[in-house]
Amino acid sequence: MKRRAFIQTAGLGLAGASLGLRQDAQVLAGASSSPRASIKKAVKFGMVEEDLSIVEKFRLLKTLGFDGVEMDSPSDLDRDEVIRARDEAGLPIHGVVDSVHWNKTLSDPDPAVRAEGLAGLKTALDDARAYGATTVLLVPAVVNKGVSYADAYRRSQEEIRKALPVAEEHGVKIALENVWNRFLLSPLEFARYIDEFESPWIGAYFDIGNIVNYGWPEHWIHTLGPRILKLDVKEYSREKRDQEGPYAGFRVELGEGDCDWPAVRQALADIGYEGWATAEIPGGDTERLRDIAARMDRILPT
Repeated sequence: MKRRAFIQTAGLGLAGASLGLRQDAQVLAGASSSPRASIKKAVKFGMVEEDLSIVEKFRLLKTLGFDGVEMDSPSDLDRDEVIRARDEAGLPIHGVVDSVHWNKTLSDPDPAVRAEGLAGLKTALDDARAYGATTVLLVPAVVNKGVSYADAYRRSQEEIRKALPVAEEHGVKIALENVWNRFLLSPLEFARYIDEFESPWIGAYFDIGNIVNYGWPEHWIHTLGPRILKLDVKEYSREKRDQEGPYAGFRVELGEGDCDWPAVRQALADIGYEGWATAEIPGGDTERLRDIAARMDRILPT
């Protein structure tokens, strides 16, 4: 794209994002009187580390007070068995995580790799429909030495657009997660990236803990507003980061780090969020899962 055309296109994108943000501000103004958000809590299925069958794991989560679970796709689990476990335990599968998005990125320079990533996304959408899930979690792109920011932006949008008709057909939304992928590094840009699709079938899967290293989750929540489809829940300690390195910051229990949970709760209430919050932290046995459920109840609105 020639420089002048790029500038014109970028200007249109920013104008559209500004309009969207102004509209979202109006939504927030109307929602500011809401006293609380309503959250349903879940875990990733892989966090259940007891030696149990699939249905027994589902029943355990139900007993511990979890409202649902999120599955990986593709996985080595039998899909029909997972569906039977869901029905027998009465525990919804609210979402599916695209498990190939890190290795087969939609921003890869190789079109063949991008095609594999797109196929993985479509498989996840198909599994989500079968499970009765409403979203597929997707890491949209990865920026690195061999992938520029601009190329990651363009390539990932091109590939995701190919999957949107499938998402609509299946009635499953694509939820983009903010992760440490050197991409979509501000809430304004994240909002603009989503808005440019001009589709109701895409939104944000907002990871609360991932932001604490370099920002404040409540700021992102206010900016992203109704674009937020679901939440991932983890904690982060800036002190551990400073002493032991950036990834050490995650080695802290929910409610014991630097995430300002009262501010997060208020921000979620301000935007009128009602939906799922899924723990994405080390799991374990029954007692570990019981502790996670209790911690989620303390830090999140119910």
